[in-house]
Amino acid sequence: MTGTGTASTDARHDPPSAGGPGGPGTGSGTATGTDRRDAAELAGFGYRQELHRSLGRYASFAAGFSFISVLTTVFQFFAFGFSFGGAAFFWTWPAVLLGQLLVAACFAELAARYPLSGAIYQWSTRLSTPSFGWFAGWIMVIGQMVVVAAAALALQVVLPAIWSGFQFVGDDPAPTSASGAANAALLAVVLLVLTTVVNLLDNRVMSVVNRVGVTAEIIGAALIVVLLFTHTERGPGVTLHTGGQGGAIGALLVGSFAAAYVLIGFDSAGELSEETRSPRRTAPRTILLALASAGVLGGLLLLGGVLAAPSLTDGRLATEGLSYVLTSTLGNGVGRLLLADVALAVAVATLAIQTSGSRMLFSMARDGVLPAAGRLAKVSPRTGMPTGPALVVGTAAAALCLLNLASPEAFLAIGTTCIAMLYLAYLMVTAPMLVRRLRGTYTTETALDETGRPLFSLGRWGLPVNAVACLYGAAMTINLAWPRAAVYDPAGGHWYFQWFTVVFLTITVGTGALWLTARTRRTSWGSTLPE
Repeated sequence: MTGTGTASTDARHDPPSAGGPGGPGTGSGTATGTDRRDAAELAGFGYRQELHRSLGRYASFAAGFSFISVLTTVFQFFAFGFSFGGAAFFWTWPAVLLGQLLVAACFAELAARYPLSGAIYQWSTRLSTPSFGWFAGWIMVIGQMVVVAAAALALQVVLPAIWSGFQFVGDDPAPTSASGAANAALLAVVLLVLTTVVNLLDNRVMSVVNRVGVTAEIIGAALIVVLLFTHTERGPGVTLHTGGQGGAIGALLVGSFAAAYVLIGFDSAGELSEETRSPRRTAPRTILLALASAGVLGGLLLLGGVLAAPSLTDGRLATEGLSYVLTSTLGNGVGRLLLADVALAVAVATLAIQTSGSRMLFSMARDGVLPAAGRLAKVSPRTGMPTGPALVVGTAAAALCLLNLASPEAFLAIGTTCIAMLYLAYLMVTAPMLVRRLRGTYTTETALDETGRPLFSLGRWGLPVNAVACLYGAAMTINLAWPRAAVYDPAGGHWYFQWFTVVFLTITVGTGALWLTARTRRTSWGSTLPE
């Protein structure tokens, strides 16, 4: 590969198994035997160890869990899911979780096989062709920028509910109102400034913030679940009734957006592989653990919210969501205290997503396949952080947040667009992986992890799991991007919001194709990456 070294074709298809001590240092002072071994393995892929390896198993888990951030996303999209699917939208959760677990199982195999930053880009490139992998990385990194914006906008769902003084613009805190949308943009930009600053510091600082935030989120989510289930107003049978907008099937397809938005980002543990000790063994397990634990907690939050809500018919659950349930059921004191924990989760999730996006940019830039690659590929020797990518992701996300000033519909457009883009990028990994399996050129049985044990593998289940993961990913991508007027432009007169996801995806792919074509004509880039 270009940039930091030359990756051989053998390294691409059969990466080295665990080696002994030796190889490049970690750049973080005195390197341990484990660090030297991990750096030597990275050198086998043609890359120098520039990022600091300081993350252990819990920090790796925290990266994936904080990207998913059940408190952030469930609180952000609960009202939307309920407004379309009614109480029955709860059943979309286990369906989406099952589909994403299949995708995560495929990613776990790849994280063990290719422990590299820029996971989606690196995996897709090595499973298919350089050009196809580039598009997967391009779509993923743009999607991550949109996810950062969507996560930061979630502060509006909780801060004004804690204290009305956080409503700086107007007096209506609902994210779907003009004043609520404008205030959401203001709060989001302030948060992005803070997360960008943290992303410019040493990754140990980022890791500490992440771990503390995730621990607080898990404790808070568990406490909320217990309190909701001890204050139920109805039985679980209510989840068999939709009661939302439109027919049952259509309502549930839209209601699934909530689960789809929550259960993404588990690949972040793979994104931080070059900063994780023993990544071949650690990343696959933390990818699956982050998704499974978030899936269980999130499902219980959804069910508890439906069962404990004071009313399912007064309209408040469809507009105020879980914030309304907490403050009205548990009282203002306890409810606001728990919402403060949610606000912390929002901040940590924004930080984690921005970190993940910056690693994707860094990974592509060091291969020399992005504009301004030289600057974006620079890593601070002191902090071990890629400062350029952090600034780019933070600035782009802030600009997207300002769309909220144009119209309240931008909130939903931004949220669903980022989900569709990540689902498409995920599909661009699982699809070529399936092709390789069908051709018999995908194997993992002979490789070993850092402990000398066989790499994580699905074994004989690999083909059926991979096939269903592809079908699920394709179906959900279409479902998310479908331009439903009732969803994206309920007020009417804003065709650009109805078609926002389709247009944004088209512009992203089109811009990437133009740049890629121009660059290929200027250089021999297509031949510098392994075929």
